[in-house]
Amino acid sequence: MGATETPQLVELRAKGSEAIFNLDYDAASRIFKDLTRLFPEDPIGPQMLAWTLWLETLNKSRLSEAEIYSSQSFATNTEEKQDPLVSREFRDLTRQATQLAKARLQQNARDQQTLYELGTVETLKASFDITVERRYMAGLREGSSGIEKQREVIKIDPNFHDAELTIGMYDYIVGNLPLPAKIFAGLAGVRGSKKRGIQTLERVAKEGNWERDDARLLLMALYKHEKRYPESLGLSRELQAKYPRNYLFKLETADTLILQAAGERQANQIAAAEALEKEALSIFESLLGDHSSSKAPAGALVLVHSRYGEALLLLGHSESAARQFLAATTSADPGLLTRMHLRAAQSLDLAGKRNEALAEYRIVLTRSNSHDSIEQAQRGLKEPYKKPK
Repeated sequence: MGATETPQLVELRAKGSEAIFNLDYDAASRIFKDLTRLFPEDPIGPQMLAWTLWLETLNKSRLSEAEIYSSQSFATNTEEKQDPLVSREFRDLTRQATQLAKARLQQNARDQQTLYELGTVETLKASFDITVERRYMAGLREGSSGIEKQREVIKIDPNFHDAELTIGMYDYIVGNLPLPAKIFAGLAGVRGSKKRGIQTLERVAKEGNWERDDARLLLMALYKHEKRYPESLGLSRELQAKYPRNYLFKLETADTLILQAAGERQANQIAAAEALEKEALSIFESLLGDHSSSKAPAGALVLVHSRYGEALLLLGHSESAARQFLAATTSADPGLLTRMHLRAAQSLDLAGKRNEALAEYRIVLTRSNSHDSIEQAQRGLKEPYKKPK
C-alpha cells in the first residue's frame, strides 16, 4: 500500500480495476467517481477515470476494427473521427490529476507514490495521443516525460515494480523498431531491448502491485507477437479464469490456439495441430452460444463471427469462413460491414463459388470504402482471389 493509500481507497480502486478488466466501464466510472468524491485531493481518482475512458474508447475501436488484444490492435480506426467531447473529458481528467499530483510533490518531491501517479498520468496521455488522436510526436514527448518520472521512482525505491510497467513496454517498442529507425533512435540517445523489455514486464507481472494484470495483458500480446504461443495461452487462460465476464480473453485463447496449430502443421505435428484446432473451434462455438443468448456488448457477436471466420480461413475451411463473415454483416459499423462483405467474397472465391463471390464483390463497390476494400473488390471482379503465400 502506498503512502497516500487508505484501506477504503485501496478497496475502491481494486473494485474499479476489476470492473475495467470485466469490460464493465459504467461500473468502473461510478466507483472511481465515488473515490474522487471521498478523496478529492488524491490524483488517483481522476487518473483512474481517465484510464477507464481511454480503455472504453479503445475497446469500442477494437470492435469496429474486428480486432482483439494483440500487438497490432492498440490503435483506433484511422478512418474514424474521434468524438471531441471524449477528448475534452479525457484532457480535463488528466489535467486535474496532474494538478493534484504536482501539489503533493511541492510538499515532498520524493513522494514515490505521487511521483509514480504523475508518471502514470503522463504515459496515459501519451497512450491517448497515439492510439486515439494519432498525435505521435505529442505522444512521444508525453511518454518520454512519464518514463523519466517512473525511473526516478525506481531510483528512490528499486522495489516499486509498478513503475517498471511503462519502462518495460518502452524498452520493447524501441527494441522492436526497424534497423534504420533504431539507428536514428540510438543517435538521439534512445536505447531499447526487446529481451529486456519482456523481462521487465515479467517482473511486474510477478512482483508488481496494481499493475500485475496490466503487465500480464501486455505480455500476452507480446508473447503472441514473438510466436511464443504456449506462454501467451497460459496468460490468456489465467486472465480468462480471473475475469470471466471479459469474453475477449476467451476469444484471445481461441485465436492463439489457431496460430499455434498452424505452426504445428508446418512442423508436421498433425495430431497436435488437430487437437489445438478442435479446442479453438469449440471455444468459438461456445462464444457464439453465449453471445446469441445474452446481452453482449454492442458489436461483440460481430467480433466473434469475424475472428471465427479468419480462423476457419486459416484452417482452409473457406466456405464455412464465408458463412461467418456473412453473419458479421449485421455490424452497425459501416467500415467493418464493408470489410466483412469483402472477406466473404474472398472466402467464396477460395471455396470455388465464383458467382456468389462476384455478388459480394459488387456489394462492396456499393458501400463506403474502408482501408483498400474497394480496390480489393475491383481486383476480385477481374480475377478470383488467391490466398497470400
